[in-house]
Amino acid sequence: MNKEENKKLCFSIEKPRFSIKEDLILSKKTEVSLQECISKIKFHRIIYDEWDFKSVDPNGSSLIINFYGEPGTGKTLAAEAFAGTLKRNIIKVGIADIESKFMGDSAKNIQSIFELAHEEQAILFFDEADTMLGKRLSNVTQGTDNEVNSMRTTLLIELEKHDGIVIFATNFIKNYDSAFISRIGYQIEFELPDLDARSKLWEKFLLPTIPFDDDKVETIANLSEQSKGFSGRDIRKCLRLSLPKVFQHQVDNYHLTQSILMESLTDVSESKNLLISKKRKKENTTNVVQAVSLLGINNKKENDNGII
Repeated sequence: MNKEENKKLCFSIEKPRFSIKEDLILSKKTEVSLQECISKIKFHRIIYDEWDFKSVDPNGSSLIINFYGEPGTGKTLAAEAFAGTLKRNIIKVGIADIESKFMGDSAKNIQSIFELAHEEQAILFFDEADTMLGKRLSNVTQGTDNEVNSMRTTLLIELEKHDGIVIFATNFIKNYDSAFISRIGYQIEFELPDLDARSKLWEKFLLPTIPFDDDKVETIANLSEQSKGFSGRDIRKCLRLSLPKVFQHQVDNYHLTQSILMESLTDVSESKNLLISKKRKKENTTNVVQAVSLLGINNKKENDNGII
């Protein structure tokens, strides 16, 4: 594939900025799973050549991984850190890079992506992968439905042929087609950070260059306790909200305080609770509609003579 085609399709071949050891704060379970994947690549020659495992696993040179979990738990960062640890370039792909208004081009775009990854020996990363790995459509009635099915079929074929590393990431693993799940070698869950991880995240974001007058150790301990259920993204958001507050609360000698951080933590917590409440309301409404449909109940009752 030439550079002009690459530009047209908006593919981005990037040199990773992060590594697992230096930049990720994860639960022990997630970190161990990532290291197992790294070991499969680093010691591939020993496992498959010296130990001759290739005789029973001829397609073992490929590695397909799925990162799943709550939003903000570090899946995208982990994909780049994974590439950085292996010293490989990474190609980040979203549904917008694949979809085309021209019939049949989405499947061609997928083929081009895999071809480029093979040529560059780069790691392929598909973000929000549930939009691409969903169930293939039945009772197809429109050209767009055919396009979706063609795209998903092509992706299955390319995954089967590919001899490199592919990483998928999703917040909605339940939307995956079983055909894709069966081809994924490693399913890695990204959990919300526990108390220890939250403490490390607060310490990471509270940079030593930020003026801070309160007891930092005590502040981090309090913030870690109060931020249960927060993702790394939520904790970073607390700092994003807190730092401008410094200049609103103080006239000079600007410095961050524990009270400012706690105020921002409350703001983020209230925002999260509002989203959870809306989500539950939507789910309850959907469940009621489904139940009504299953029972065959209509909003208007009818008898033989018409509406009652």
